[in-house]
Amino acid sequence: MVVELNSGEPSAPGSDQGVAKAWESVTAALVSGTEPRFGAWFQLCGLWSRSGGLEQLGAWQAEGRCGLSGPGPRALQDRAFTTIRALLLFSPPAVLQQRVLEFYSRTFSVYMSWEGGEDGAEAPDGGACPGCGAPAPLCWCLEALQRLQQLSLVLSRLQLLEWVSAEAVTAILHRLIEQRMEQHCRGEYERSFLLDFQEWLELVLGWLGKVFATKGGGAAAAAMDPSAPSTPSACGGPVLKQWRCHMHQFFCRIYVNMRIEELFSIIRDFPESKPAIEDLNFCLERTNQRQQLLTSLKSAFESRLLHPGVHTSDILTVYISAIKALRELDPSMVILQVACQPIRKYLRTREDTVRQIVAGLTGDAEACSDLASELSRGDPVTLEMQDSDDEANDPEDWAPDPTDAVPDKLGSKRRSSDIISLLVSIYGSKEIFIDEYRTVLADRLLHQLNYNTAREIRNVELLKLRFGESHMHYCEVMLKDMADSRRINSHIREEESKLSEEEQPPLALSAIVLSSEFWPTLKEEKLELPAAVCHAMEAYTRRYEKLKAMRTLSWKPHLGSVTLDLELEDRTLTNLTVSPIHAAIILHFQEKSSWTLEELSVKLGAPKELLHRKLGLWQQQGVLREEAAGRYAVMETGATRDRLDRGMMLIDSDEERDSNTTTQSEQREEKLQLFWAYIQAMLTNLDSMTLERIHTMLRMFVATGPVVTEMDVNELEAFLQRKVREHQLIVSTGIYRLPKTS
Repeated sequence: MVVELNSGEPSAPGSDQGVAKAWESVTAALVSGTEPRFGAWFQLCGLWSRSGGLEQLGAWQAEGRCGLSGPGPRALQDRAFTTIRALLLFSPPAVLQQRVLEFYSRTFSVYMSWEGGEDGAEAPDGGACPGCGAPAPLCWCLEALQRLQQLSLVLSRLQLLEWVSAEAVTAILHRLIEQRMEQHCRGEYERSFLLDFQEWLELVLGWLGKVFATKGGGAAAAAMDPSAPSTPSACGGPVLKQWRCHMHQFFCRIYVNMRIEELFSIIRDFPESKPAIEDLNFCLERTNQRQQLLTSLKSAFESRLLHPGVHTSDILTVYISAIKALRELDPSMVILQVACQPIRKYLRTREDTVRQIVAGLTGDAEACSDLASELSRGDPVTLEMQDSDDEANDPEDWAPDPTDAVPDKLGSKRRSSDIISLLVSIYGSKEIFIDEYRTVLADRLLHQLNYNTAREIRNVELLKLRFGESHMHYCEVMLKDMADSRRINSHIREEESKLSEEEQPPLALSAIVLSSEFWPTLKEEKLELPAAVCHAMEAYTRRYEKLKAMRTLSWKPHLGSVTLDLELEDRTLTNLTVSPIHAAIILHFQEKSSWTLEELSVKLGAPKELLHRKLGLWQQQGVLREEAAGRYAVMETGATRDRLDRGMMLIDSDEERDSNTTTQSEQREEKLQLFWAYIQAMLTNLDSMTLERIHTMLRMFVATGPVVTEMDVNELEAFLQRKVREHQLIVSTGIYRLPKTS
């Protein structure tokens, strides 16, 4: 920037013609905008400082030293005052605001560099001054600050200070706040920026104190020493208070805008991003941007989370993080309720949602590991439709919900912030989760190779605190079955040990005795076991009947595990643990060395497709090979694969995915068929019924519990419509009847 400090100065302080010429050149430059860069402003400042200002003009007029016309002692002063003010107000040059903006931008850079702030201009190469950019010997920073204060005093005396400066100062501050936000805050969630901004704001207010300096008070003192820092206390007043408020408001608005764009990532990174949430909460309370945040966050969830490409466990992980983050952001839980409604709705459409939640509660899912720690807290589950203890609170403590709350009968204090309660409320029923946990518990108990249930007992006790003892009664019976089975096996083993060697059973058999009424429905698969296994099972049953009078056993031959040794010509494989069907297959190869698929299917009573998949495990282990025409033979020698380790458990891909219990959809279909039997009986007796009456009758006559659950009206209507499409029902004007048989 080129500064012509002497351009246009009066020729001599006492010369009438010099003063007049100076004012004419200044006003011409202000009108035309032709003066390069800040020359006109510096001329004005120079005239003010060198001539003593408008007071000096008035003194010259009174002494008769000026040849300017006009009566009165203040004619020359008033003329200069009025002319410059009128020119700036009514005929401002086109480049006025541009020049003002450039001048204030450079003086801001000079001031921040002078005060040691980080917003000063970067130092160019060659040892130049970081403030003005000039070589160090030619630095004019101090002079620029002097001119800034002189200009402020001139404009203040003209009563044009805010009119000329406000627009440029606003633009500079907005730009600097946005730049600072981008450089320091964007993408950084793990620390707070409010204190940093407050410190930076105090520094900026020092510069504003020089921009809006007036004649009296602290500004006059600062004018005598431009290098002295201008603190808000020294330059106080209503103007600086307004600017402080404006900068706070603008910072909050820009910060909220930026964090709204990043809110999905902030939620995903919670709790590491808690400082960003706290800052956002502070700023959001001071702006009217809640609706903007809600709209943006819902859109981010729908576009980045709620689509088939995202695994259910990942959706649950983000939802749990959202619960934690948004209850920090908004203790009233309104933002959580509104923004996460699409997540809850979408999770209801995923078939594995309940299983993933239950796996998280029991510590089996890494993605939902937070649920296990939440479960250990032991707080009871409170669904949103349930009453809570808040009704007993002092009415004086009541506070209305925010205006953007979803209308419901629950106030903000009645909304649960508990993670497990919110997950359970997705379906609105505890029974769904209890049934799923029973299924998971059954799978775990049936898959383990011992009777150790310490972990399951702990989980059941924690779930009892959450869901109540009555809901966990069936799970307690299942665990009791495991303990009873251990004692029964010990007793039967003790009896067998007393038998002679000839009376000893050919196979060592242990069993888990289940109380069928309390366990989930188990899968049924037809399987004929080898004769030796059947004899061992019959002997075990007789000893059980002797031990437990009036009771017997119904075996599930496809469930369980078998430990066996395989002796081949060139190798021995010991302690292999496989499923019963795999053991039955390989035991038949003890009778003869090769079998066809059809022969094995007849022997085992299992479908050929199932046997073909199960034979693959023995082929992979180099025990069997498939020959021509679908015949399988033992590989006694010549196995090229590595030998198996001792004590290895062999599981094929089907068994990794399979559950010993029926799926929820399979169980639901069985229950629906039971409902259908009731509906057929009612329509046979009553001829025709409406949907509402059918639903009422079902609620009266169908027992509820873990085996049969109630059906709501919408589900019942969908089921009846399916029967109509299958031509098993007729509906007319909302009345259902059975079709007439010919």
